[in-house]
Amino acid sequence: MTQKALRLGTRRSKLAMAQSGHVADAVRQLTGREVELVEITTYGDTSREHLAQIGGTGVFVTALRDALLAGEVDFAVHSLKDLPTTQPDDLVVAAMPRREDPRDVLIARDGLTFTQLPDGARVGTGSPRRMAQLNAYARSHGLRIETVPIRGNIDTRIGYVRKGELDAVVLAAAGLSRIGRSDEVTDFLSVDTILPAPGQGALAVECTAANADLAATLAELDDPYTRAAVTAERSLLAALEAGCSAPVGALADLLADGQVVKEMRLRGVVGTVDGSALVQLSTTGPVPTTHDQAMALGRELADEMLAKGAAGLMGERAH
Repeated sequence: MTQKALRLGTRRSKLAMAQSGHVADAVRQLTGREVELVEITTYGDTSREHLAQIGGTGVFVTALRDALLAGEVDFAVHSLKDLPTTQPDDLVVAAMPRREDPRDVLIARDGLTFTQLPDGARVGTGSPRRMAQLNAYARSHGLRIETVPIRGNIDTRIGYVRKGELDAVVLAAAGLSRIGRSDEVTDFLSVDTILPAPGQGALAVECTAANADLAATLAELDDPYTRAAVTAERSLLAALEAGCSAPVGALADLLADGQVVKEMRLRGVVGTVDGSALVQLSTTGPVPTTHDQAMALGRELADEMLAKGAAGLMGERAH
């Protein structure tokens, strides 16, 4: 008897559909079962407000989670950076597949790189984190830019540049890669310049905790290094008591000696949106082998950042 198709809940955007399609292919290979995509509209997709105004946290996630709990879908795929840092008891992130490039990228008119932008260039982004770091980077290089808050999908954002309304926009490298548009990037912004959002470039595959068999199957897609890194980054975010729309950047990466992974480095940054003040610190420790170790690495760095005045730079702290 043929097993019935697994239902994968996904947002409707082109990027979300591409991400979910990759996961669906992997699950088909793993299980031999058909996987059908179930498109779900979330509050974040329909609201016209900027994410910082609507609170950011969970706006792209809640409708998918409701569908899981109602039994309308069997599992869901999220951009990990959209997930709130507290995990509900009745749901489990069964897999975090290998992370894509976590960097931010610039798509600018005339093929310009960031340092080639003209004086007073208008740079679009919907992220306070990017604004803070772009403005700080511009200041340190004697550049004058204007960061312009924008919303919309990738096509909409790139459209502002193509139509001449903005000189450049900043997007996530991973999203462009997943929809096959990396060739439009004019500058990859080094993580030494702009730290990405916690979890950027990673996906979360979520199902109900009660569906233990499916969770165990999906767990085969898990990449332990991605999970350790992202857990440390999100622990930092949670310990700063900041939501996913706060101006917090974080990246955990592996430090290797040749082929041997030696340690994990976690870097964090918090800044005022105008870039006039940043707290940027890093810590290095053994590669976490448990959830608790990864959480501890994030909390340790958050404590150091708070001691350096990070809380005062975030404006309203999210609770």
